[in-house]
Amino acid sequence: MQRPLIIGITGGIGSGKSTLSGLLRAEGYSVYDTDLEARRLQNEHSTIRKKIVDLFGKEIYTEQGLNRSALGKIVFAKPELLVKLNAIVHPMVMEDFNNWVVNRFPKKMLFIESAILYESGFNKLVDKVILITAAEYVRIERVVKRDGITPEHVRSRMSHQLPEAEKMLRADFVIHSDDNQPLAGKMRKIVLELLEIRTQKINEAISSRDNLVY
Repeated sequence: MQRPLIIGITGGIGSGKSTLSGLLRAEGYSVYDTDLEARRLQNEHSTIRKKIVDLFGKEIYTEQGLNRSALGKIVFAKPELLVKLNAIVHPMVMEDFNNWVVNRFPKKMLFIESAILYESGFNKLVDKVILITAAEYVRIERVVKRDGITPEHVRSRMSHQLPEAEKMLRADFVIHSDDNQPLAGKMRKIVLELLEIRTQKINEAISSRDNLVY
């Protein structure tokens, strides 16, 4: 059985990743949201909970679950703790994602959304990467409006992510979400290219298999 083509979706804060993922879901495609799944695992996975409590103290969890606001203030003030937190969470998210992929055979394509696709190493799990981007001031305006935080706070969060210019060099497809052109049309064009890539991979696999027959 041919494995699905795995596509990464990434972009800085406020770039439009969630909007793109929503459009893909509306077209019937499955998208794994690493941020949402990490939140779930931090609350539900006993091993992750124990390690986070060992690192930050039992007060980091409330009756509602992980106190993400308090955790964020701690790790962004002490980058070395952010590294340790990521070392706890990222491998578990990768394992969860791999199980998610297996449970969705024989889908033609599967998508994984991650703001830190490259920083976390999740890019090693994908075949192609779509970067969605916008001018910095546009992204700041979007997040200020969405989250009700200050522009300085947004810039601080941006500083912990890979620069957009570097992501653009590494991505296979780039979508600009700030040029007033319909995002759905751009998305469908890339999906068609990805389907062609998958078909080509299947044909190459068949050809390689046939060449082994004597």
